[in-house]
Amino acid sequence: MADPSSWNSQNMSDKSAVIDLGELENEPDIDAASEPGPTPKKSFGDDMRQRLTGNVTEMLWNSGKTQAKKAWSLYGNIDILRPYFDVEPHEVRQRLLFSLLPQKPSDQKQRVPRELYGPLMVVFTMIALLLFQMKTAEHKVEEGTLMGTAFGVCFTYWIGGAVFVWVLSYISNVHIALLQIMSMMGYGLFGPCIVLFLSTIIHTSHDHLFFYSMWAIFGGLSSLRMISIILSRTQGQSQRLLVCGVLAALHLLFLIYLHFAYHQIVEELSEVFDSKPVVQQPEAKIDDISATKIAESVKSVVEHAQNIVKRAVNDTLVVTRLGTNNTHAVQA
Repeated sequence: MADPSSWNSQNMSDKSAVIDLGELENEPDIDAASEPGPTPKKSFGDDMRQRLTGNVTEMLWNSGKTQAKKAWSLYGNIDILRPYFDVEPHEVRQRLLFSLLPQKPSDQKQRVPRELYGPLMVVFTMIALLLFQMKTAEHKVEEGTLMGTAFGVCFTYWIGGAVFVWVLSYISNVHIALLQIMSMMGYGLFGPCIVLFLSTIIHTSHDHLFFYSMWAIFGGLSSLRMISIILSRTQGQSQRLLVCGVLAALHLLFLIYLHFAYHQIVEELSEVFDSKPVVQQPEAKIDDISATKIAESVKSVVEHAQNIVKRAVNDTLVVTRLGTNNTHAVQA
């Protein structure tokens, strides 16, 4: 017979074993809890979209920042241009007069101011004179406006001609800057402004004698003034001839173009004042001639139609008579 104490100890051990297994099942898995779970992977499209959004945002921010800096530094940019427009009125008046007084060329360089206020005002004056001529002559522009045409012509000559002369001077080793050439050619337009004004107000005949005399005097003086400046800043003889010849031809030909391109109304006025009234012979009216021709055409058509109708009636009568005779012959 088994010992009851051993049986009890066996039952207790079995019971404790069951309890231990239950506790182990209910306890959380420490290793499983400590391991991180699988992270969700991002697709390639989401990654590219996120990067593109960041790049666009950064680009917009940098662009706005740059524009804000430019707007903030606008006053500083105005200060850069201020020395070229800082001039007194008496200085402008003196330079306008000196633009018509050529100096004797010498080895000493003639002083050319780096100033743009006076030349710009001279260009605006020429635009006003050219616009006056265009409106008075009833000049028509297919594309654009008269104001735009006047601005384009004058500023193209001033800026384009200055750049062309500067390139030629650089090739010919002329010691002069672009701003100095612009100032020189701008003040040189003072003579052409006088010529355009006088030739518009005073013009008596079609031989253009008055214009050519003004062209030779004022245009020639302003050209000689610019040539004297170039000669004082050039060393070689051939370079002097090349640059001075191109500059004088450009200046004088531009003045001739402005005169003959927009000078129609002056010639019409001279025709009115110089010519005698001419009695015109009466001419036949176009309406009467057209009505007569139409009436004659209608009459001929009606007569032709009447002749056709008469022939048709005669043919019908002949056919009817022949039919009647044949009927009588058959009955007989």
